[in-house]
Amino acid sequence: MELVRISTAGSVDDGKSTLIGRLLHDNQALTKEQEELIERKTAEKGWDDLDFSVITDGLVAEREQGITIDVAHIYFSTDTRKFIIADSPGHVEYTRNMVTGASNSEVSIILVDARKGLVEQSYRHFYISQLLKLDQVIFCVNKMDLVDYSEDQFLKIAVSIKEMVSGFGENINYEIIPISSLKGDNVVEKSANMPWFSGDTLNDVLHRPKVRHDKDVPFRFDVQQVYHVQNDDFVDFRGFAGRVLSGTVNVGDEIITLPSEKKSKITEIRRYTETQDSAREGESVIISLEDEIDISRGSILVKPDQTPNTERELKAALVWMDDHSAVLEGKLLLKSGAREFPIKIAQILAKVDPISGTKEEDAASINLNDISEVLIKMSQPAYLDSYAENPTNGSFILIDPQSNNTVAAGFVQ
Repeated sequence: MELVRISTAGSVDDGKSTLIGRLLHDNQALTKEQEELIERKTAEKGWDDLDFSVITDGLVAEREQGITIDVAHIYFSTDTRKFIIADSPGHVEYTRNMVTGASNSEVSIILVDARKGLVEQSYRHFYISQLLKLDQVIFCVNKMDLVDYSEDQFLKIAVSIKEMVSGFGENINYEIIPISSLKGDNVVEKSANMPWFSGDTLNDVLHRPKVRHDKDVPFRFDVQQVYHVQNDDFVDFRGFAGRVLSGTVNVGDEIITLPSEKKSKITEIRRYTETQDSAREGESVIISLEDEIDISRGSILVKPDQTPNTERELKAALVWMDDHSAVLEGKLLLKSGAREFPIKIAQILAKVDPISGTKEEDAASINLNDISEVLIKMSQPAYLDSYAENPTNGSFILIDPQSNNTVAAGFVQ
């Protein structure tokens, strides 16, 4: 059964939580307890329509304010798909949460209020979906019931969405669907109130076969632990446990270990108690080598013809997540997988306006939720790839060593 990872985003009160609740309800994916909670909260509020938002707004503080203030993850399945939905908050000041929610997603659902059209957060969220190279973006023009299911109003908003998308280039996979998450129009069931819309429902779009990207990505293995075992079952066993970040590898393949730059061959690939002939992206395995090489946590295994960038500086896009502004030349820690070491932001190359797509090249600071292009100088090579070419080895986080807070998410350019 295929797994689809989805992030939802939109401005405040665009109905994201209600949409998710409706999607689960109409797919018969709610538990009896959740159904009872919806009915009880609806009765308390005196509403005629069921209040599906309580499914994701689980915190007391969220319910009191009537907003979602953190990223909520929802898991459900249908007969043919499993879904993980990351519901992100709508306020501008929570853009960092949207990045967190979308970072492991393939599909972005961006809600647009049919009464308001595109707002600042719509542009910001779409920009982030493109920054993260998500496979598909679905624009749901929500609350169509509040504009009397007007085709003219929908077409007006659709035109503005198409103009925004065209500004980011061609070959962007996106859909525009008129819905009412409160009433259920075009969420799972086809709407009788909008016969003028001939497209698929949101549920139909989510159940389409995945778009396959057969990109030839390089092999990257992140060493997380070194095992030395001496017992009756394993005599002089030495293996390197970690995760295949990208690509594939086979027993007998020649590899290079970084940072030592020593060559060797793979003699065994082990997963739990079983051996296997190969390992591919996403698998956690133990790899043994033909030669005794100094390898420790934070080392990375690659193939000889697929070496990553070995420079001690890189250009990257940063989404700043900390309440405190960035300090140029201040010490930070870069972390990617098991690799962690000191770096500094040497230069702000540009600050990006996600609404217009323009760049401010003389920016003097990086503040909360800013998206910037920077030059980073490192104490050692990071062995990272371009995010566009290899996302799993092209992203990182920056950590303040004093507070231990994650201050930024980075994407190698």
